[in-house]
Amino acid sequence: MLYIKKLIAGLVVLGCAATAIVSCGHSAATSYLSDFNDTIYAPSEAGGFVIMGNKSHRSSIINVFNPWQGADSVVTKLFISRDGEIAPDGFDGCVIDGDARRIVAMSSTDIAMLDAIGAVDRVVGVSGLEYISNPHISAGRDTIGDVGFDGSVNYELIVSLNPDLVLLYGINGASSMERKLEELGIPYLYIGDYLEESPLGKAEWMVVLGELTGLRDKAADGFIAIRQRYEDVKALIPESIASRPLVMLNAPYGDSWFLPPSGSYMVRLISDAGGDYVFKRNISGSSVAVDIEEAYMLASQADVWLNAGDMAGLQQLSRQLPKFADIKSVGDGKVFSNDRRRTPSGGNDFFEGGVVNPDIVLLDLVKILHPGLIPESDLYYYRQLQ
Repeated sequence: MLYIKKLIAGLVVLGCAATAIVSCGHSAATSYLSDFNDTIYAPSEAGGFVIMGNKSHRSSIINVFNPWQGADSVVTKLFISRDGEIAPDGFDGCVIDGDARRIVAMSSTDIAMLDAIGAVDRVVGVSGLEYISNPHISAGRDTIGDVGFDGSVNYELIVSLNPDLVLLYGINGASSMERKLEELGIPYLYIGDYLEESPLGKAEWMVVLGELTGLRDKAADGFIAIRQRYEDVKALIPESIASRPLVMLNAPYGDSWFLPPSGSYMVRLISDAGGDYVFKRNISGSSVAVDIEEAYMLASQADVWLNAGDMAGLQQLSRQLPKFADIKSVGDGKVFSNDRRRTPSGGNDFFEGGVVNPDIVLLDLVKILHPGLIPESDLYYYRQLQ
């Protein structure tokens, strides 16, 4: 938490500061920014946010830290005005009036988190409707707007949806939507769950969605339950376990094979499930591209191959990657893809609902890596290539 405290103390703040519109910026104030120094919610697992407030006010401020890859000392802020309170003097982020009732979500994980706290019915717009797994969104295709993707966004549709808030994400920099949303007077907030390396850290971002919708206590209680279920599954693996299967990850992209760092989300799940990663030497903090020859050498060492792409089965895998047909995991039938819950258009619930169900993902991995440890049952997010 030292990192968060340093950021709060006065690092660079980005947001809607450059505008003078009501929804982004500040008006004449009756309080000062320094008044909002009570920590309402400090995450236990996530590192990308904190919620601040004041014991004399119901309003709150959500601070989001470094919300895209490569960000350094960046803080984006949102003031949630309650009981008619106005943003404090010195506040230069976005402002929403009361709890968000109409939300445009640019990431499917936002939808999963809203669903987890019982607020998915507040989604009025999404990005890539056909790729979303959530049944409420699928059932609302005629009323929920598909606003397009970052770089090709239908701003006229966004305006017509009359949102209280747009939930953004950044990849290698600030979203290109920022400037236009500011011009339109539409508040936004970055949701940085995808940057968290801890499976529980990703899930804890549901508390941010809870704060936005006035359901913080429900979200916090929900996260506590998720954490307990995750720890219960993790406890199935004895600390003195004799065998930790070696795991290969992913599939080739062109002529390269991207392998995540040893501290990444997927590798942490593998470790918690009692497995060992074949490429632990990648301590760079980001995925590394290796050539096919090196990938073959690594895969040859592995007992299990996870996230092997959208192959229909082992025969297709052997046709497309003939060099890999003779490796141990293929011969033993220990090849799995995380796409069991796909939409007809190719959306994958592993990357949507899996964010708020890390315990279910972990249970899948325990079943895969240690099949005799628990009673046999179907996998949820994974499927075994036949």
